[in-house]
Amino acid sequence: MIVYTAQDFNLNLPEGHRFPGQKYRLLEEKLLRDGTVAPGQLRIAPIAADEVILSVHTESYLRSLEDGSIDHRAMRRIGFPWSEQIPRRGRRTVGGALAAGREALRTGLCGQLAGGTHHAHPDFGAGFCIFNDQAVVATVLLNEGLVDRVAVIDLDVHQGDGNAAVLAPREDCLVLDVYGEKNFPFRKVPADINIPLPDATEDEAFLRAIDERLEDVWAFKPDLVLYQAGVDPLTEDKLGRLNISFDGLRARDEMILNGCRKRGIPCSMAIGGGYSDPIEHTVNAYAGTYEVAKDLYGW
Repeated sequence: MIVYTAQDFNLNLPEGHRFPGQKYRLLEEKLLRDGTVAPGQLRIAPIAADEVILSVHTESYLRSLEDGSIDHRAMRRIGFPWSEQIPRRGRRTVGGALAAGREALRTGLCGQLAGGTHHAHPDFGAGFCIFNDQAVVATVLLNEGLVDRVAVIDLDVHQGDGNAAVLAPREDCLVLDVYGEKNFPFRKVPADINIPLPDATEDEAFLRAIDERLEDVWAFKPDLVLYQAGVDPLTEDKLGRLNISFDGLRARDEMILNGCRKRGIPCSMAIGGGYSDPIEHTVNAYAGTYEVAKDLYGW
């Protein structure tokens, strides 16, 4: 299995900023230290070209990020202060996601140590999301004719409003979204399959809710699954509001990845959100997804 990573994923943010900008570095270090991923499996995520970004995003939005003319209110909506690294990080995340999608079609499974930027819309970013990596991947691969149907399984605790806005209207895409009903974003955009969960939902109800609707995904017969494996449903997550254990997240990952493996459906993974304090809880949960993948697929 190939895993895409890049130094650009890590952000040097002002002290006290609520986004843990170094979690990507910590995840890579843990996967290598534990032997879950070998150095030879890592690839540098490429920078996405203009035409790739513009398959989903407007030129005015892209240019304003590139030259720094973006309105400060728009940057506040994204949640980061503007710097030259911001558009570079966004391009790298999309480029890695597209490379991972192509690799998954070749080998059955691929992932990126970033991504799942599901709050970004065509003309604005939001919720720490600059460009929408999975929406771009689905759009580009469908436009190229490499796939006929793409399913997004979004299990981040925050509803993927950007994914829904871009992909749900398409008949060749299906978006399953399981999220905290009262959590961000406060204006939800309906996906194809919406599963809102009340605050403090625990493992059993969480896993049952997913399992009850997964058959709809398999019935869609996707040529590719884009898995948004956010770990912010974790009990320890300070932005999550659900009570999901580490074991619950691992059971979730097994459900999705084993479902894809048994059916021969290629899967590309993005790590999504995670904001625990201390951040080690988030990093351990991210690593757990890769441990499950290794157990199921073997490498």
